[in-house]
Amino acid sequence: MMTMDKDRALLDLLGENARMPVATIARRLGLSRTTVQARIEKLERDGVIAGYGVRLSSAYESGLVKAHVLITIAPKSLGRVTADLSAIGEVKALHSVSGSFDLIAIVASTSISALDHIIDAIGEIEGVERTLSSIILSTRIER
Repeated sequence: MMTMDKDRALLDLLGENARMPVATIARRLGLSRTTVQARIEKLERDGVIAGYGVRLSSAYESGLVKAHVLITIAPKSLGRVTADLSAIGEVKALHSVSGSFDLIAIVASTSISALDHIIDAIGEIEGVERTLSSIILSTRIER
């Protein structure tokens, strides 16, 4: 039986490389391949592992223009605004926050002009009252 520490280590390894062979994970954790495979399946069934995705290379990521878009929304419009923002592929993350703004959208695009169009589109969403954008010039720490 795996402990929570082994689960965390398993999740960390999958976070580094979700395509890592189960045999390699098992070797690194000091467990049998069967145990690791069964644990991965259980974590998937339990919803701890919600899915697998593509992690872009730092070279590709560094070519994108990113911005934080702070958004104030009208009362009772969170669901509609969230759905509309979700439909914009360049919105990479959306956070509810406290303070004078209600949401922060993390947006990434291939150019400043494309980013400008996306920010305009966000401002035109029904229920969005105000936006304030900050273009990210560089990332100093990312974990």
